Amino acid sequence: MTQQETEGAQMPRLAGAEIGMDVGLLLAKLHAAGSALNNRALADFGLRERSFSVLTLACSELEPTQRELADFLSLDPSQVVSLVDELEKRRLVKRATGKHDRRAKIIVATAEGHKIHKKARAAAEASEQQQLAVLSGNEATELKRLLRKALWGGEA
Repeated sequence: MTQQETEGAQMPRLAGAEIGMDVGLLLAKLHAAGSALNNRALADFGLRERSFSVLTLACSELEPTQRELADFLSLDPSQVVSLVDELEKRRLVKRATGKHDRRAKIIVATAEGHKIHKKARAAAEASEQQQLAVLSGNEATELKRLLRKALWGGEA
């Protein structure tokens, strides 16, 4: 949606119902719209939102394990295995031995993974800006801060 389309958009008639203020519904609708935008933006890189999330965390230098990825992304561990397998097949990530626990396999990005991620990250950020175009920069920052606080408490 362009800025002009966003400014011209009207609230749907049913949004006036009590459920139109339900946080669960609002978050689900925001996520669904954002996922569609993200998946379109990431398609040029052969990625979807979930595989991009795994690649992003693999590029983070935090050396996440598959279990940590599953927990953080709220996915079943088998889904993470499939996502890592796909990214590994494309040589974007690799499984390595953990530095702190040699039994754990950490997921790290390859040089190619970092290269693709940098380009895909720019597309994802443009997608986010498009989705939040009706908010000012301060409002978008505050929305993210409040969502992080609601998820993890404190002043995240």
